[in-house]
Amino acid sequence: MRSASESAELFRHVSVDKSEFYRRVMDVFAAAKRQYRLQLRPDEVLAEARWSGAPPRMEEVSAALTQLTVWGNLESHPDTARVSSLSDFYRARFLYRLSQGGEAVEAALALFVQTLQRRAELQTVALEDIASRLRALNALADQGEADVAKIHETLRDLVRVFEGLAENAQAFMAGVARSIELQQAESGAVANYKRKLIDYLERFIGDLVRRSDTIASHILALDPRIDDLLQQVSAREARDAAPGNEADRAEAQTAYRDAWRERWKGLHGWFFRSGHDLSQAELLRARARSAIPQLLGAIAALNERRSGRSDRSADFRILAGWFVACRSDGEAHRLARAAFALNPARHFALNTDADADLPATTRWADAPPLKIHPRLREYGEAAPRGPMARIRDRAEARAKLARELAEEFQQVEAARKRLATGYPTRLSDLGELDRHAFGLFLGLLGEALTEQTHPDAPVSRQTGDGLLHIDLTPLAAETHAEITTPHGVFSGRDHLITITPTQDMR
Repeated sequence: MRSASESAELFRHVSVDKSEFYRRVMDVFAAAKRQYRLQLRPDEVLAEARWSGAPPRMEEVSAALTQLTVWGNLESHPDTARVSSLSDFYRARFLYRLSQGGEAVEAALALFVQTLQRRAELQTVALEDIASRLRALNALADQGEADVAKIHETLRDLVRVFEGLAENAQAFMAGVARSIELQQAESGAVANYKRKLIDYLERFIGDLVRRSDTIASHILALDPRIDDLLQQVSAREARDAAPGNEADRAEAQTAYRDAWRERWKGLHGWFFRSGHDLSQAELLRARARSAIPQLLGAIAALNERRSGRSDRSADFRILAGWFVACRSDGEAHRLARAAFALNPARHFALNTDADADLPATTRWADAPPLKIHPRLREYGEAAPRGPMARIRDRAEARAKLARELAEEFQQVEAARKRLATGYPTRLSDLGELDRHAFGLFLGLLGEALTEQTHPDAPVSRQTGDGLLHIDLTPLAAETHAEITTPHGVFSGRDHLITITPTQDMR
């Protein structure tokens, strides 16, 4: 048995300087094993390897094979098949093949790559296979004389399909958030991927809901008879148990039966609730549903990052051009105040005694001189001696702010009630809208038009906050609509719009 240090030597070739060279050599031996070829010569390795550039010299390949043999990945044997003279006999010629440790390393690396590249799949085909296997198992259980071999075969197929479904579902539930990697994608690819993923999830959710009831009914029909079936299958498997006395055989049969019961319990728990806990199928369905808002959130974050991306040096160059274009010092001063936020900020309260009776909008030039403590210049903070300044009572200001927020909320709610009637309305029939109603209307119209692929295409979507649902249908191209607002007249092509609160649609 290899020690830990000896086993570690088997992985040396993946971390050394010439790791790529060694891996290409080992890939040849892994392919040869899949093709049932036992041994390879150095010239065959040189010819069959996929080199990244020009093929290396035979001496380099021979040196690599020798080193891999030292690490234990390969085994070498003298090659006497091509000996034609005495000098050829004494010349070192070897045949190479994978060692036991080398085979284990190649299998581990292949599994590692396969796991990394595996994409979590929601298998609707597996649901169909599970239902068909359960249907076949019910038919076999209804027969007068049980065909144990067919029952055993059906149960093994059922377990194999179910394990694949459960494994892929677990990978999906654990990694669905990581699979939404859209940070570097183009906007067209993002929209295309969003559409495909949402269709994929909706198709799986519908199939899972439809087939879960069928599978559950088959399981309920099998429950009274499953113990007898599992007992017969366990007895059949126990025939292949290692030789022993009767007690050993009975113990092996019990172990097989317990294993089958555990598998059946897992299948049962996938489609039936256990107490107050949701079944695994319901959890998977909920996780698939939650993947859709996760995707939409990722896309919103991506758009926000793209729209908020800035280049400070470019901003300063543009600002410099604006300063050059100023026609007077007054314009330049106004631009500087706007660009660098040089506005009154008496709320900093650096000198509370002088600022006590000054409003926050007072200009610094019009205010009394501000005394700066030397400690502030030296340490960046000021800790004046004596008692702390009296805390200002801002209860009245907070109450005023609360009243303004409540008033604004009522106005927005009134605007929402006016627009979200649930009935189709022409834009030309909206008439006059106040400031809040027009602001809400513009926001809803903007959300709807972002989904429109063609000026004549109807749009149906839910708002980003999930409170309203919009249906927008363009009318004839020659129609015209005008909406009067406090800011002017909003005009354009007439549409038929239906705004419905989400709770009214349930």
